Amino acid sequence: MGGVRLTTAQALVRFLGAQWTERDGVQRRLVEGCFGIFGHGNVAGVGQALQEEGALPFHQGRNEQAMVHVAAGFARMRNRLSTLACTTSIGPGATNLVTGAALATINRLPVLLLPGDVFATRGPHPVLQGLELSWDGDSSVNDCLRPVSRYWTRVNRPEQLEEALLSAARVLTDQAETGAVTLALPQDVQAEAHEFPEELFDKRVWRIPRPAPALEAVAEAAELLRGSSRPLIVSGGGTIYSEATAALRELCEATGVPCCETQAGKGSLPHGHPQNLGPVGVTGSPGANRAAREADVVLGVGTRWSDFTTASKTAFQNPELRFVNLNVAAFDAAKHAGLMLVGDAREGLEALGRSLAGFGVEDSYRGWCAEQVEEWDRELERLYGLGHGPPPAQSEVIGAVCEAAGPQDVVVCAAGSMPGDLHKLWRARNPKSYHVEYGYSCMGYELPGGMGVKLAAPEREVFVMIGDGSCLMLPGDLVTAVAEGVKLVVVLVDNHGYASIGALSRSVGSAGFGTHYRRSANGSPPTDDGAIPEKLPIDLAANAESLGARVLRARTIPELRAALDEGRAADGVVVVHIEVDRYAGVPSYESWWDVPVAEVSEIEATAAARAAWEAMRARERSYL
Repeated sequence: MGGVRLTTAQALVRFLGAQWTERDGVQRRLVEGCFGIFGHGNVAGVGQALQEEGALPFHQGRNEQAMVHVAAGFARMRNRLSTLACTTSIGPGATNLVTGAALATINRLPVLLLPGDVFATRGPHPVLQGLELSWDGDSSVNDCLRPVSRYWTRVNRPEQLEEALLSAARVLTDQAETGAVTLALPQDVQAEAHEFPEELFDKRVWRIPRPAPALEAVAEAAELLRGSSRPLIVSGGGTIYSEATAALRELCEATGVPCCETQAGKGSLPHGHPQNLGPVGVTGSPGANRAAREADVVLGVGTRWSDFTTASKTAFQNPELRFVNLNVAAFDAAKHAGLMLVGDAREGLEALGRSLAGFGVEDSYRGWCAEQVEEWDRELERLYGLGHGPPPAQSEVIGAVCEAAGPQDVVVCAAGSMPGDLHKLWRARNPKSYHVEYGYSCMGYELPGGMGVKLAAPEREVFVMIGDGSCLMLPGDLVTAVAEGVKLVVVLVDNHGYASIGALSRSVGSAGFGTHYRRSANGSPPTDDGAIPEKLPIDLAANAESLGARVLRARTIPELRAALDEGRAADGVVVVHIEVDRYAGVPSYESWWDVPVAEVSEIEATAAARAAWEAMRARERSYL
């Protein structure tokens, strides 16, 4: 066994450049590049290694949280088979990673985090930006990343690097266990040289298997479905990550079993397919929620059953209901006391298809589903063409963007009222045309997430839809997109405040308290049931222009359509700004979300909201 003398950071970069994944015979780079912001915790280590080794393309970030969002968007677009690394200095640079790490882990997306750390030797101690605890000499701020990482370790000696790298790659490529992976790197160790084995840097291929669920479980699931009168499929992100959409479509068409979609699973079936009832749960369509309410057997495919999908466990009301959960992660397959089909979504759907040969739902149920699909399409047309305002309704803006986007184009969003409206209204025609981060619902994800999508799929047009609240979170990433030459069409929807929480506030009797971007009156924030002061003199479009984006302003839907056409034809980052009416919302179709209301209040609206909450709370079920 030969050796090569490298610094720890050089060995790290060289190893990452030699890692590949393989699924279905196709190989891809595991880590396709590195975003970074350099400081005294990584400039002389990882920074120097990135410059000298040349194994990973480097991209300069402007905000550490945003860098992780770019990596998460990239990994999701690549079906979790490739990702990006992110390196930071110690201190605030490292702790800025926490939100992005939480988002990646919650959404089961692989990202690699390489924060600098304090000196392992503790020579210069306490070091600048380092945490000093009187009761623990081993902690640093990087310990904040432990609970939001799927794998975390601190490399205190060069000799520890080999095991840490192999463990990190294992978790990054494990479809059931993936998420944020953190290697905390003391800055002195990064620069320290060591004789590393040459074999560590050989090309290594991490094969992504397609484990099949147990035959006995498949047979039992098929028996349940054959004996059901109103079966329903709920498709989640795992269907898309495993590239199982064709298998899903074949199963639905062969059996007539209808399908509805979670946020991450939207696009599992193309919009308009006769078995596609659309979104389900809190942000669901009428047909999907009606089907869920009456379903006696529900097959969940690649879903983690979030509270939005189950409408806080009020969506599924049939007393005879049984869940069957097909998921590569046993943790998710066991939810709701479901029959566990632990395995790859494509393998499982194909196995179920074989076991269900000759089975079909009653013609009346198939016909009912087709009627629901047609009814929903008519409702979308109504919401697209409200003719509201000015300013227009948000649903009209979504309709215009959807019409401007081609079948292969991608819409990106994350937080506020828009993800719920998009889940209902976007006509997804491709499994990768809908990219909404709603596992964490993280404001600020939109711009960096859109950048990650575009870097992963440069052949697709990317429309980033972002509200004014989210835009103010991480606007600096417009600079990153401009500097990297990443083409984005950003639709900035301005409603002068936190409109989503404003609506939620009204629903619990709080009249939009603390949700307006308005001046306070005598120290009291404005509410919807009082006088609304003039809006603040904020010009988000001008801000975007100052950050290097080309800006187009629209006041009406026809002007918006023209701006979108211009944006598609342009190069670089184009921001289209339009104001909307914060009160013109999309209905919540026969669904509910559990948000507790104050049990004691002198506000009449709050007391009424509490009574309504108690009535709905009584419908929540435990699925045993």
